[in-house]
Amino acid sequence: MNIFQSIQDFSSTKKTILTLGTFDGVHIGHKKILEKLIQNTENNKYESLVLTFFPHPRMVLQNQSDIKLLNTISEKIDLLEKTGIENLVIHPFDESFSRITAEDFVREILVDQFHIHKIIIGHDHRFGRNRTANIDDLIRFGKQFGFEVEQISAQEIDAISVSSTKIRKALSQGNMALANQYLGYNYFLTGIVVEGKRLGRTIGFPTANLKINEDYKLIPINGVYVVKSTIDQKTIFGIMNIGYNPTVGGEHLSIEIHYLDFDTELYGQQLTVSILHYLRPEQKFDSIESLKTQIEKDRNNAIAYLKKH
Repeated sequence: MNIFQSIQDFSSTKKTILTLGTFDGVHIGHKKILEKLIQNTENNKYESLVLTFFPHPRMVLQNQSDIKLLNTISEKIDLLEKTGIENLVIHPFDESFSRITAEDFVREILVDQFHIHKIIIGHDHRFGRNRTANIDDLIRFGKQFGFEVEQISAQEIDAISVSSTKIRKALSQGNMALANQYLGYNYFLTGIVVEGKRLGRTIGFPTANLKINEDYKLIPINGVYVVKSTIDQKTIFGIMNIGYNPTVGGEHLSIEIHYLDFDTELYGQQLTVSILHYLRPEQKFDSIESLKTQIEKDRNNAIAYLKKH
């Protein structure tokens, strides 16, 4: 997949089949649109192109927007690459870009820059300054500038928006089965392993402390989860705690993973943690000994879950 960091960077000798959007999650609804895009390339007669934006438009246009995203930008790139899309343009979204008129957007970007043959877009898509142009305007521009417009049905659009909403809601409730069903893959966190307080090691459960640099990444509800990672090309299962470590008076949110049958230093490594199942909410225990007993139970419950699945 060719990746371009702005609209102006893109170039191709072929005409393009294009869709655009935030594609947060790159979930099963998005994949239907992307499959449609690839099918329309007619055996390489045209090139598939996805236009997306970063930062998310709501981060720029809505003051103090606290929107949390299902993917960091690097995670989104990896997921889109797996779909088979040929070209990805990630354009920096800012206020000046939001002020481009619909006609200028179509003429200067879609036609002159992207050499568009067809755009595949939702029937409710709005674009241009103040989002004043709609699908009818796009069809009119298509006739004027000589490109096709394929509308995605209301039902398909509903499936996409419902998926995103349901995924966020499911993650906020610890319903990993539903979130992962809508995603079409296991929800995952990517971060760097940093040094923690080493409490886990002192009580016999060494943990990898995950630091996620992107503060816009959606972290599921606090609690204990069954997880897996690929480390040195091996699948390693574990239990992860998201929370504040109330038993030892923790003040900051931490993400700690105790891997089963694995005890190698991971400091400084980038780790991807796929979340399989929610075991229980975070609890405060009256002693370190009680905490230790509970972690042993969590380990056993995780092993029981993995045997069934």
